[in-house]
Amino acid sequence: KAGPAPTIVHFDAHPDLYAAYDGSPWSHACPFARIIEERLCSRLIQIGIRTLNPHQRDQIARYGVECFDMANLPATLPLEQSEPVYVSIDMDALDPAFAPGVSHPEPGGLSTRQLIAYLQQIPGPVIGADLVEFNPDRDASGITAAAALKLMKELGGLLAR
Repeated sequence: KAGPAPTIVHFDAHPDLYAAYDGSPWSHACPFARIIEERLCSRLIQIGIRTLNPHQRDQIARYGVECFDMANLPATLPLEQSEPVYVSIDMDALDPAFAPGVSHPEPGGLSTRQLIAYLQQIPGPVIGADLVEFNPDRDASGITAAAALKLMKELGGLLAR
């Protein structure tokens, strides 16, 4: 709350916008609803979503989320040069062919190359980032760990520029 609210660019298979999940408003399926309610971001752009139910569709409309599912991926990210950006990557944004080591795999996702290309398009200052939901117990080949490391390097480069 100390500075201008950033735009959040969120890569995920799931929108994480539930009002409550399993009775908890603080569930892993709810963080972006809380962030918007607390006005901790100016915009929420979601890329790669492929699991939407009626409640989540209602939440997207209610909060004015810019949600791009896999059928409607933008060619370029709708960002302005000077807006501060926070990047959130859930590893299940990637298709299980590229990242099987996640807790909630969803077929039909982004390729590693697609996600990196989106990261490289971010024009404004990146003020923070997270990478979540890598599950090493489900990553027998190590391919998800390799993808996570590559994405962390890309995020580090964005934060350093």
